[in-house]
Amino acid sequence: MGSDPQYVKWPLLPLAQHVFTVTNPHASNTLQQGAAKVLQDAITEHKMAPLYRYLAHPVEGVLNPVGKGSSSQVPGKPPSRKPSIAGGMVATKSPQSSVALPWDEDLYQKLKADNDRELEGFQKEEDEAVEQAGDTEVLAAKGKRAEFWARVGDKDRAIAAYEELFEETGILGTKIDLVLAIIRMGLFYGDRLLVKKHVERAKSLVDSGGDWDRRNRLKAYEGIYLITVRAYAAAGPLLLDSLSTFTSYELCTYSSLVVYSVLAGSVALKRVDFKSKVVDAPEIKAILGDGEDKLLALSGALSAGLGVDDSPSAKDTESGGAAGATSKVAAVNLTTLGTSTEQPEAEMAIDFSPLAQLVSSLYNGHYKQFFQALALVEESFFSQDRYLLEHKHWFIREMRLRAYQQLLQSYRVVGLDSMAADFGVTVDFLDRDLANFVAGGRIACTIDRVTGNGIIETNRPDDKNKQYQDVVRQGDQLITKLQKYGQAVRLRGSERA
Repeated sequence: MGSDPQYVKWPLLPLAQHVFTVTNPHASNTLQQGAAKVLQDAITEHKMAPLYRYLAHPVEGVLNPVGKGSSSQVPGKPPSRKPSIAGGMVATKSPQSSVALPWDEDLYQKLKADNDRELEGFQKEEDEAVEQAGDTEVLAAKGKRAEFWARVGDKDRAIAAYEELFEETGILGTKIDLVLAIIRMGLFYGDRLLVKKHVERAKSLVDSGGDWDRRNRLKAYEGIYLITVRAYAAAGPLLLDSLSTFTSYELCTYSSLVVYSVLAGSVALKRVDFKSKVVDAPEIKAILGDGEDKLLALSGALSAGLGVDDSPSAKDTESGGAAGATSKVAAVNLTTLGTSTEQPEAEMAIDFSPLAQLVSSLYNGHYKQFFQALALVEESFFSQDRYLLEHKHWFIREMRLRAYQQLLQSYRVVGLDSMAADFGVTVDFLDRDLANFVAGGRIACTIDRVTGNGIIETNRPDDKNKQYQDVVRQGDQLITKLQKYGQAVRLRGSERA
């Protein structure tokens, strides 16, 4: 058993989602106003002077367009440029929102004065620990300062303080916790390069002897990072494995983890794995399921029973089908699952019915319902989430491709009008959409619209012929390399002679 996780409370990642919502053109005005109020309240409550300045300053604030509200700007000086990293926090490069986070100079000075007093207290505590106590107390005092910088939103100073603690502590579990805290700072500000660097660092530390809990938590961290860089194929297995033993509530809510897991699994997993890890997974049935399956999953009668390093092996339930999505799934509030760290607000209820319909209709081949569910998922999840928004067009395109491939795989020849009716789209739309995938080599078929209403003829790849061609090509490459090597050897021999 490892020690309890440390440095997990700050930063408050939900606040980054609220910043995103304030600048998100797809969010309703009600949502934006609510997000702005939560931000304002959190800044006041936690005395976040650096974050307040970073967001709302009339000249340098990332929530203000360059040059707007810059009455205090020095004459002749060009408008301040926003840090490039701000692109990871705001929904658009030039945020335009009817809801603003107002700048109050008096409030900022008050928050800054409170911060200075806290820092003086930390310094005094550290000095007393150096004189009267041991190394443990000194590290504890430095840890409070590091968490203070993370709390108030000063990214650079927080990371520097965490790095100092990392160098001075010798406990592997604490080192891993510090690296995970740095990863969260990177996720908060959308700094993907920082996150990538420290995910690799954390993996190295965990491999050197990290305990089970931290190894499991790192899976969720890496999965979220991979979602942000559109590596859904790599993120899917990590996130799905994390569902049964998820404890990283400082990273995201369990609801969000379910959403990310299902989306990544839907677009990346093969059909067999999709059924076992998504359609029939007990943890997902507990959220997306319907009727008896959902009751069994919630009561614990259905359980994956897997550890973090176990190989997943899903059992087919008697229902044998996808999670029921034809009937509406009620909104689920997952706050009863418990949390390990404090969050600024209770987890909001989420309507998972579009996601349930997406999974069910894709697996069962109900393509018209699938397209309808895909539109709802885009509107309800991709357009509202800071990790998903920039990938929504790619995801929609890949899911359409997956549905086309799944249907065409079962037929040699398909009528264009028949396939269009199955998907609930026009023949012209289907023709254009398929043509793009065919031209890109994503679908092996030909479309003939010259005769009749048009047909689609699939070109099944000849695996044996492909293997033969690969062997011939690799053989030619090997012979060429051997010939060059022989010439080099003869040349060296003649030089020696």
